[in-house]
Order: sequence, then C-alpha cells, then structure tokens
Amino acid sequence: MKKFVVIMMTLLVASASVHSQQVTKVGTTSARFLAIDIGARAVGMGGAYTTIAGDPSAIYWNPAGLAGFQGGQVFFNHARWLADISLDFAAVAIPLQKWGTLGFAGTFLTMDEMDVTTVSQPMGTGEKFGAGSYAFALSYANRLTDRFSIGGNIKFIHENIYHSNANGMAFDIGTLFQSPFMGIIIGASISNYGTKMQMSGRDMLIQSDVNPQISGNNENINAHLQTDAYDLPLLFRLGVGVDLLKGASKNNLILAVDAIHPNDDTESLNAGMEYSFNRMAFLRAGYKALFAKDSEMGLSFGAGVRFKIAGSSDLRVDYAYQDFGVLKNIQMFTLTLGF
Repeated sequence: MKKFVVIMMTLLVASASVHSQQVTKVGTTSARFLAIDIGARAVGMGGAYTTIAGDPSAIYWNPAGLAGFQGGQVFFNHARWLADISLDFAAVAIPLQKWGTLGFAGTFLTMDEMDVTTVSQPMGTGEKFGAGSYAFALSYANRLTDRFSIGGNIKFIHENIYHSNANGMAFDIGTLFQSPFMGIIIGASISNYGTKMQMSGRDMLIQSDVNPQISGNNENINAHLQTDAYDLPLLFRLGVGVDLLKGASKNNLILAVDAIHPNDDTESLNAGMEYSFNRMAFLRAGYKALFAKDSEMGLSFGAGVRFKIAGSSDLRVDYAYQDFGVLKNIQMFTLTLGF
C-alpha cells in the first residue's frame, strides 16, 4: 500500500509543478472531439481510466486494455454534450485466442442544423447548414508476457461544416504493466499522433478584385481562400490503478490516478474510484482536471448494473454525471454486451 501511495503522490507533485504555467494553447488544435471522454464508467471515475479500461472503450483510453479480453464485447455510448451537441461511440472487440484482440470503433459528433446568416441578412437567408465530425478506428492488442500488454490504433478522421471539410489520419499506442506489488497496474498511452487537418471546399471559392486600385479591370476573378492547417489534439496519459479488495471478498474497490499531458492545454490530474458488489452493482466517483488552468470540469459520479443473460453472455448498463461549472453538466449512458 505504501508503494501505491508513493506512486500517486509522485504523479500529484509532477502535475502540481506545472500549475503555474500562464499560457495555454486551448483552441489551437483540430478535431477536438477526439479528446472528449468516452464511456460512462470512465467519466464516472473522473477520467482516471488508462489502467482500468477493460471494455471496448479501451480503444479510446488505452488500446493495450483490449489484450486481456476472454470473450467478445459490443459497446454503445451516448452523451448529450454541451450546447445540445450529441456524442456517440460504438465499438466491438473480438479476441483471436493466442493472436491477441482485434477491435473496431466509430466516434460521431453531431448537432442540429443552423440558419445561414450574412451581414446583409442577419436574421437568416432561409438556408440551413450543418456541422459534424466522425472518426473510425481499427485496433489491435496482444500480451507480450503475462504482465505486459501493448496495443495500437489507426484512425481516419473527418470534420465538416457547410460545404467545407477536412480529413486526417492518426495513430494511438498504449501499454499496460501489472506489477508484482499488490497487483498495482501501470499504464501509458499516446493518442492522436498524426497528420494536420486543413479545411477545404467550395465555401473557400470567392470573387475577388485582384487590384482594387485599378478601374476597368475584372472585379470578379475566381479566388480560393487558403486556411491554416492545425495539429490534432495529441494526448499523453500516464496512470496507476489498484484493486484494494482483490481476492479478499466478493467486493472490489478500485482506485486510479492518471496524469494528463495534452499539446493544447496545461497538464492535469484525474482521480477516481469504483466500488463493486459481487461484480453486479457498481458505484463510482472521481474528479477531473485537477490543477488544469481555468477548467470548468470537476466532480463526477456514476453507477452501473450487470445482468447475466444466458451462458457466458452478460449486459452492463452504466450511467455518469459530470459537473461542468458554468456550462452546467453532462450525462452519459453506456451499454456493454459481452458474448
């Protein structure tokens, strides 16, 4: 237990040491939806999930978590995000016996259509426009030893607004190590390492006067606006987790801490816990973005139940609530089917 406390304190000090950073890079990356937490269990634990991910949402958190699957799982997640935006995530993980585990996932960010407005028609032109984002991931993980696992993803990313869009590719990689000390698990992952994304499309086509100082020339020359290319939201996670009651009873008490280093924000710390009774009922609590500068995120809570269906099949239903300060809150629902 002392070793676990030392590790958690080390992560705490490391994160606190950068709390004085004055300048952030918020709003400087593309495809920001890739950094929205997935899964009610994870959100209920404050996002401290790098070492805990044991369902198909591991494709998002740490693909190495797929390596320990004994059976297939299908995962569905829905959240009504901020500003009436919907976030949906679906994934399937299929173990290949001694060849590891294969996974597929899709993330979808959608919103209602909005009115097109212009300077001359501020109340609307009568047209509507839409915006959205999606990403598809192919994942693979395997155990290299009885204690060490590794996994990775390759992702295709798309964003669009009105008649413009941007595409990109990214890679994720993650590792898990189960130490011999109290079963403490140490995990790390790097997410969204890939190409820059740049908007293009017919919305960029404009009519331009090449030289307004000259009269009598063509004032309607076709021209294309050139947009900037932006990096993806690169994210490094380092976490530790332990089940304090493992092997002692029908109950489990999991504690986890993750240190987060993004390329577009200050470093922070996520902490969470989960209590389960007989692996059938679950209660969770956590705190997200400790030491993050000007963060509106904070406490989160969650609960879940697991039902046996037939044979080795089961169904798990999870719910999470996360406080977002002045932005109110978000609620997330997840269904996981094991087969």
